[in-house]
Parts: sequence; C-alpha cells; structure tokens
Amino acid sequence: MAQEVQNGGAEKAAVTFTAVKPQLLVEAPKANDAVQFYKAAFGAEELSRTMHPKRKADQELPLILSAQLKLGSSIILVSDLVDDSAAPVKAEGTGCVFCLETEDVEAAISKAVTAGAIKEGETAEGEGACFGGRVGKVKDPYGFVWLICSPGKKCADLEA
Repeated sequence: MAQEVQNGGAEKAAVTFTAVKPQLLVEAPKANDAVQFYKAAFGAEELSRTMHPKRKADQELPLILSAQLKLGSSIILVSDLVDDSAAPVKAEGTGCVFCLETEDVEAAISKAVTAGAIKEGETAEGEGACFGGRVGKVKDPYGFVWLICSPGKKCADLEA
C-alpha cells in the first residue's frame, strides 16, 4: 500500500480515487428534462435514478435527487436544485465547462442543437499546447457549456 509523509512526518495511507463524477445541479423541477436532453443530444445512457425522499408524488412534483448517466466512458450525475439544498451554488451553469471528444464534431453539434442546445461561435481548429483538432461549443438549456472536440495530438507528438 502506498504511503505518504504528511506535515510533521507522520505516515498516512495515500488516497486513490477511482473516478470523478461531476454533478450538474439544475433549477428544480428541470432535472428530468435535462436527463432527456443529455440522452437526445449526447447519447447518454441513464444508469440509475433516485427521487427526492421528501417529495410526495400525490402532493408535489417529484424531484430527482440524483440521476446517474453514462456519457462515453464517464459518469455524470444530474440533480434538481431545490431551495433547501445544501449546495453552495444556486445558479445555473456557473463555472463549469465539459469537453466531449468525438471524431465527428459537426454531427455532434448538430445533434445537440436539434435536441435544444444553442451553438456558440464557430467550429474551428483547436489551439494550445496539448489541444488540437476541431472544436465547437454549445450551451445546453440549463446553462452548462459543452466543448465538442475531435481527438487532438498527444503532448509527446507535439514535442517530437
């Protein structure tokens, strides 16, 4: 087991993460609509859904506590953001950009727009040290920005 030395020299076991699962918080009651959008726009597969335990279907609109979606080889979570939420962010789509990699950028953008996204800017060749290929950008109906990119060259390829 890996060990690392912390402040003061005490040894502690290293923490290893197996995945990062971003959670998209959308204004209630729009999480169900968001799940349907991500399925239509990006081909997401819904793996599971947990409904908010305090909401009674016969009294109030049921809300999604967490819907787990598979997007490519990654998992994202989509949840309704309610007034009593402990979430620190109470606004749509703030400070987060997602990058989806595909061989057919134009077709992916077109599919997203057909599903309800808004295309932002023009599709162009990417720039930057470890970034290349075609890049386009869409904003989904919930305020999140998605970069849609073709696979770029690896850093080692650029340095050669």
